[in-house]
Amino acid sequence: MTETHVDPTWVQLSYLVAAVLFILALKSMSSPRTARTGVLIGAVGATLATVVLFFSGIELMNLALILIVLVIGSLIGLIAARRVKMTAMPQLVALFNGVGGGAAGLIAVVEYLVVGSEDLLFLIFTVATVIIGSVAFSGSVVTYLKLQELMTTRPVVIPLGKWITILVALATVVAGVWMVVDPQQWLLWSLLGLGLLFGVLFVLPVGGADVPIVISLLNAMTGLAVAASGYVLGNVLLLIAGTLVGASGTLLTNLMAKAMGRPLTSTLFGAFSGTTAGGGGAGGTDRPVRSGSANDVAIMLGFANKVILVPGYGLAVAQAQSTLRELADLLTEKGIEVDYAIHPVAGRMPGHMNVLLAEANVPYEQLKEMDEINPEFSATDVVLVVGANDVVNPAARTDQSAPIYGMPILDVDQAQQIVFLKRSMRPGFAGIENEILFDPKTTLLFGDAKDSLTKVVSALKTV
Repeated sequence: MTETHVDPTWVQLSYLVAAVLFILALKSMSSPRTARTGVLIGAVGATLATVVLFFSGIELMNLALILIVLVIGSLIGLIAARRVKMTAMPQLVALFNGVGGGAAGLIAVVEYLVVGSEDLLFLIFTVATVIIGSVAFSGSVVTYLKLQELMTTRPVVIPLGKWITILVALATVVAGVWMVVDPQQWLLWSLLGLGLLFGVLFVLPVGGADVPIVISLLNAMTGLAVAASGYVLGNVLLLIAGTLVGASGTLLTNLMAKAMGRPLTSTLFGAFSGTTAGGGGAGGTDRPVRSGSANDVAIMLGFANKVILVPGYGLAVAQAQSTLRELADLLTEKGIEVDYAIHPVAGRMPGHMNVLLAEANVPYEQLKEMDEINPEFSATDVVLVVGANDVVNPAARTDQSAPIYGMPILDVDQAQQIVFLKRSMRPGFAGIENEILFDPKTTLLFGDAKDSLTKVVSALKTV
């Protein structure tokens, strides 16, 4: 930042247009009806900002290399986005978050090595970018490994982990202050390493249903890193875009923590005190359950007056959303009232079920949020749970040792009859047993959700 570069007026106006597009994109993505349009608007804004940069008058070194890397990165992103399954979308989001934070941190390092400025604000923002960016990168990698089940999804509490994390955090702060007071390259590299280590230690104790919340928090951190890098690079658009991501990510994190029914601090640090570790729920996988056939389920549904469908992660795994919609249409044709109960954190990310059902063209009016649908369960004849577990688990109300304790749930247990579609008796993502499975009014239909629903639909046509 030893040289001041003033962008031409047309460039500044282009950046302003891109910033407005980013704001409109976020606004549009707040509703399932306009989310697809919002994504396209955001893509247009990002493309505009990138293209304008090449014609802004800034001297770009190694232009050929930049273009080659840009093409390669675009191809990787395009292929990954097109091939990713809906069930793996949270993992992809985690990786994208990490790449953004890591890129911001590395750019700050390179900018300092090239410019070598000792301006106070430049040093402060450089240190902030390196720390936040590296934490976001390594933390996002750990969340990816957990969601991909390449490592345990349960909280990982290492011996003396609390004190090691505190020590690393203090060392990071000390190194950061030292870097601002007495800038040295080795301190900058130390900051990068300490940030990466802290990111791992920060996320390891988080497990189960809390992992998506941490993804949202890391997304907010990536936004802050990008905003800080905007100052380092003297780019106003990065400041605006990063601030938008940081603010929206923070709001989403708070909303998700609220949906889980406990403070964010409990989600992030509960494992250190033992409040998120462990299983919870009653043991005894050999307890008797009542299972049925597709014909049994079809008869129950065919003679009901009101049916509520509860989709979950298992529905996404089986890609059975279209079959579920076919079942709902068939029930509606028979004069049966049908609704979908949507929990805010069902699946592995907010809005997961909304997007999944939108793929099957399920009418938006049939999707009812938790607060709206819960009073209706007691007057419902049959609830069909497809692949959901933790979001309907009564342990959230009764078992203080359960990792989901305090989380608002769908009151499925209040319905007259409950049908659970499951592959096996394996617990949900939180790793705890669900007492509803052993309730006398619950019927289990084992097998792949799509195959089971197809059989139910066929049988229902003869009822």
